[in-house]
Amino acid sequence: MRTPPLPLAEAQARLLALAPSLPVEHRAVTECLGHYLAEDLHARRTQPAAALSAMDGFAMRSADLPGPWRVIGESAAGHPFAGSVGAGQATRISTGAMLPHGADMVLLQEDSERDGDGLRLTGELPQPPSRHVRPAGMDFTAHETLIAAGQRVGPAQIALAIAGGHSHLPVRRRVSLTVIDSGDELVAPGHLPDLHQLPASNGPMLCALASCLPVDIRHAGPVEDKLDHLAGALDAASAADVIVTSGGASVGDHDLVRPALEALGASIDFWRVSIKPGKPLLVATRGRQVILGLPGNPASAFVTAYLFLLPLLRAMLGARDALPRTFPARLATPMARGGGRMEFLRAVWDGAHVALDPLQDSGALSPLSRANALVVREAGADAKPAGTDVPVYLLENGGIA
Repeated sequence: MRTPPLPLAEAQARLLALAPSLPVEHRAVTECLGHYLAEDLHARRTQPAAALSAMDGFAMRSADLPGPWRVIGESAAGHPFAGSVGAGQATRISTGAMLPHGADMVLLQEDSERDGDGLRLTGELPQPPSRHVRPAGMDFTAHETLIAAGQRVGPAQIALAIAGGHSHLPVRRRVSLTVIDSGDELVAPGHLPDLHQLPASNGPMLCALASCLPVDIRHAGPVEDKLDHLAGALDAASAADVIVTSGGASVGDHDLVRPALEALGASIDFWRVSIKPGKPLLVATRGRQVILGLPGNPASAFVTAYLFLLPLLRAMLGARDALPRTFPARLATPMARGGGRMEFLRAVWDGAHVALDPLQDSGALSPLSRANALVVREAGADAKPAGTDVPVYLLENGGIA
């Protein structure tokens, strides 16, 4: 089956509709980096649980301003003052310490002068008086939603979950992924190729790209361009959630991914997408398993993995937003008129402008290694002068924010 080239959005939607739902497990929060929450996470406690001082100084009643006061004790972080603050009284207080009962303000130590137990105002009063007080529940309150389902767990989310009283988080289990290189011309890394050969670089590149997500990766190949060899490699990966092949997905006499899949009883969902690079993308299923046949040219393999493999993995892991997002960036150089397909041009974004690499051949790795962005050029788009805003995908960390 050779389907007409699908528009990008339709192809992505069809692929994500195939994503199987993985079982939920409760993992230790410290092991959840990069996962996506499977359920809303609610606070089991209030943070802070009591009013705290945001600065070093003295705690007292605002009703007693402008003083003077008598210092009757100290409240330190982890060691609260046991009594109450009454009229004309104050306690020494440190950052993060509980405000004593009766106190509602903190006077900074640099705005005061202490003589024995006596304390007087020498600087400015805090405005409002509660300025240096962190009230109970300032951060969050018990039962409040801390992290929504589908949100990615990063370092800050780990800290927030722990602060909310959680030791384990509900996440989808890790995805099992097999990456297969195919092609008679490929030589395994570590061996210098002859003139008619190429280093098998796509597989390690795809493994590295997928490793930014909680995925267990197996790399197989390079596999020879023989139907039984490729079918055997695919069959050996029958337990994987996802198989990704690199090379052999086009229409040449030695492009054997499709016939190998059909020999194993896989169902082809679509084959070819109207993008450049990456047109000969193949998507198939075998039971709950999803198979992506990526092109063999390295830039094509990278772009299709970025636009299809990573979104599929995110969807399986429960991401709320599986697809990457573009942002507008200003062209540093002119961009020529678009062709018949949507294009993804390797480029460098410097924080203000995006510059297209002069070499855009899909077989070239050096521009891909220089790039930290992909500029989207719509099919048939008019030429654009420097200074025009264009949609851009950022590539750092697999394009995951």
